[in-house]
Amino acid sequence: MLKAWYSFLLCWLSLQLEANPGLKVRITQKGLDYGRRIGMELLKQEVLKETFPSWSGQESFSIVKVNYVISRLRINAVDFPESSASFIPGTGISLSVVHASATISADWKMNAWLLSKDQGGITVSISGLFIAVIIEVSRDSTGRLSVLLHNCQTSINSVKVKLSGGSSWIYSFLSGSIEKPVHTKLNKNLCLNIKYKIQMMDAHLRKHKVLSQIDAFVQIDYSLVSSPAVFKSHMNLDLKGTVYPLGKHTDPPFVPAPFALPDKDDSMLYLGVSSYFLKSASLAYYKAGAFNITMSKELATTFNLNTALFKDLVPEIALSYLTACPMLLKLMATSPPVISLNADRCILQITGCVEVFAVLPYSTTQYIFAGNLTASTRVYLTITKQKLIISLLLKRLQFSLLHSILGFSEMSLAENFLSYALQSAVIPEINDKLGKGFPLLNLAHTTLTGPVIKINPGHLVIATDVDYKRKEGGDEDLHSHS
Repeated sequence: MLKAWYSFLLCWLSLQLEANPGLKVRITQKGLDYGRRIGMELLKQEVLKETFPSWSGQESFSIVKVNYVISRLRINAVDFPESSASFIPGTGISLSVVHASATISADWKMNAWLLSKDQGGITVSISGLFIAVIIEVSRDSTGRLSVLLHNCQTSINSVKVKLSGGSSWIYSFLSGSIEKPVHTKLNKNLCLNIKYKIQMMDAHLRKHKVLSQIDAFVQIDYSLVSSPAVFKSHMNLDLKGTVYPLGKHTDPPFVPAPFALPDKDDSMLYLGVSSYFLKSASLAYYKAGAFNITMSKELATTFNLNTALFKDLVPEIALSYLTACPMLLKLMATSPPVISLNADRCILQITGCVEVFAVLPYSTTQYIFAGNLTASTRVYLTITKQKLIISLLLKRLQFSLLHSILGFSEMSLAENFLSYALQSAVIPEINDKLGKGFPLLNLAHTTLTGPVIKINPGHLVIATDVDYKRKEGGDEDLHSHS
């Protein structure tokens, strides 16, 4: 019995670990190269802000011992003329910098026996700097991306030290003696500083929100379902991509089907959106009541929805109300809207019931009729900044009457009225709710450029480049805190 339970547990765990994603992100070599260029520019800005601790030493010249202190180190210039980045299959990302150079300035103080104290400035010129690091990427226990320094190698070809401000002859000899400890200290500390920076990056990633609120109705789980899959030409990130009603975190009664991204590398990023993601969004909005709409009197007035307007559509209504009265609609979805993805087409079908009222003088309402309806809408998808924007267009409407205080001569007349009301007032209100969009990425100061959406059976693919523009004086962090 124990062996059977053990086997069951292993099978269950394997199913959990191999869960299919609702969203996929692929970073290509083109995207990695762009990230490297942006990263190098940000690194330059960061390095120029760096501060370094003081250090002291002692040098001997015959019978003279000189004690010195180097303080207020600061980098005045840095140059990374050649850099490269590549994917390391099964591990992560390799970054290398060659022929880098830097100029460092500092203050010095010296004290020697038989000589007076002296002080001045020091300039350190570094050239031929080589740095090669491998960053390991993985998924932590909370579903966040994790980074770790896997390997680091550095070398410096030349370190030149020049002292200024001193008055004693011995300091000209001391310049050459300081070069070796400066060279050794830089070689020793470069990888330690790189490791610290990557640890800081990892600490920030651990604070990154994986459950993001989209609007007043829903939130999206962007957690990784598995560690990043790194190949020679690209890296894949598989995200859970489940949409939940706000404040609730119960998984939907269906699971994602497997899907694949195209084997292309023309764009920096390829984003895969499964029908599971869209189905979970439909269910979440349905549970949150987003598809239940009561048209206000003001909205009815705005779109001229009144009894007089429909004398040709529903003559029975016009005849029953000699004075034109605003008409109100109350719509309630009776099941989650059904989304279907076919070749180059996305259809959303909404099933629900509708009640129609007339607003009489003194704002009292009178019930007119009620029925069931099925609205088939064409879904249009666009990309704005980092968001997938969804909008609906009514294509077909079917209506069946349940009850009415009037006798309709033709049911098609009621359908005409409802079709007009949906197109002019109801669907625009739904589109307004959907207008905030679904964030596909969470990178600060970044927009998607030239996105192309391809709808396939069961999923859609967005091929896009990215553009990073940091606001002056803004946060240099690539991850948004919103």
